[in-house]
Amino acid sequence: MIDPKLIRQDPKAIADQLERRGYTFDLARYQALEAQRRELQMQTEQLQNERNAQSKDIGRRKAAGEDIEPLKAKVGELGQALDAAKASFDEVHEALEALLYELPNLPAEDVPAGNDEDDNVELRKWGALPAFAFQPSDHVDLGATGVLDFEAAGKVTGARFVVIHGQLARLQRGLTQFMLDLHSGEHGYSEVYVPYMVNSTSLYGTGQLPKFADDQFQLAGEHGYFLIPTAEVPVTNLYRDEIVDYDRLPIRHVCHTPCFRSEAGSYGRDTRGMIRQHQFEKVELVQLVAPGHSWQALDELTSHAEAVLQKLELPYRAMQLCTGDMGFAAAKTIDLEVWLPGQSKYREISSCSNFLDFQARRMQARFRNPQTLKPELLHTLNGSGLAVGRTLVAVMENYQDGAGRIAIPSVLQPYMGGQQQLDLRD
Repeated sequence: MIDPKLIRQDPKAIADQLERRGYTFDLARYQALEAQRRELQMQTEQLQNERNAQSKDIGRRKAAGEDIEPLKAKVGELGQALDAAKASFDEVHEALEALLYELPNLPAEDVPAGNDEDDNVELRKWGALPAFAFQPSDHVDLGATGVLDFEAAGKVTGARFVVIHGQLARLQRGLTQFMLDLHSGEHGYSEVYVPYMVNSTSLYGTGQLPKFADDQFQLAGEHGYFLIPTAEVPVTNLYRDEIVDYDRLPIRHVCHTPCFRSEAGSYGRDTRGMIRQHQFEKVELVQLVAPGHSWQALDELTSHAEAVLQKLELPYRAMQLCTGDMGFAAAKTIDLEVWLPGQSKYREISSCSNFLDFQARRMQARFRNPQTLKPELLHTLNGSGLAVGRTLVAVMENYQDGAGRIAIPSVLQPYMGGQQQLDLRD
């Protein structure tokens, strides 16, 4: 949530910044609600003060033996008026808060203006693109021997699911273990295991609700639980309504979970293969830091995700997302896109974002400033380190030999019992 104080100070300036993201802030509605809020707040305070004064006068007159019945009646009338004013204030406050919950984060000053992914800016490239003496296949054709079974997944569940068999399933497990070991062993992240279901408060905290309700899988039943769209939600919400000691910062967590997304806004994109599924796995990196450290933390977190691709020797590029392509809660996002020879294009494999205090304000995730001893909002960040299924796709396509075999990257061989290649025909 954007700081309400900033909006009150200059709502037009906020509207202009949101316009850079392609979002139209209903300024007239906000100003009308804010005017009502101020008026009702003043009315409530005046009634409260008047009732307090009349109550004190009752005590004084009672001690003096005077008739207090008219004053008691007056205090009763003031009490009713105060209750009505409070109810009206709460109603306006809820409407105003609902409006503010719909506002995306303000883009950082250095985020390039643009409408969509075509306006993103390439920051750097790493690795040479592989050269093949044959026409490289995509992962669907490579897995057509039965190791990737989309038909079986469709039978037991439906479209946009997959069953992975045999050594390829083991390779996916090895990728997960490798990522967790790298981030916890070399990059200073503390591994955490979390529930795969969350309540609506958690989704409000990180910004998936209320705006993106259609993208969530909500479970039937009295609890109202949702399947997690990413580990970002449960891990970041561990610090909701908490005040952490400054000495604990920065907090760094790595977490492996399945992710569940309805893909309501994908409109038929990437229906072939494993690129965009309803269920997939990710190793997620989450950081909570003190203000003033989050931009450096974004660079570090991005480098940690890049290290996975570099150790796997997968060519990729880093892209700074433009204002129109960033996620709802992000102030700045760097996407990592891995090269997929079967598609002859780079595809996103990680998004690394700095949310500043946007999520922390919604969650009331705070730290205690050691100088003032007062609570202040944390800054939150996260990024995929990496999306496991897309990494598996990248390994398959970049390490194919044209004869149905996949070379196993050296860093993964210990997780495969020393095996150096995988024969998809077996």
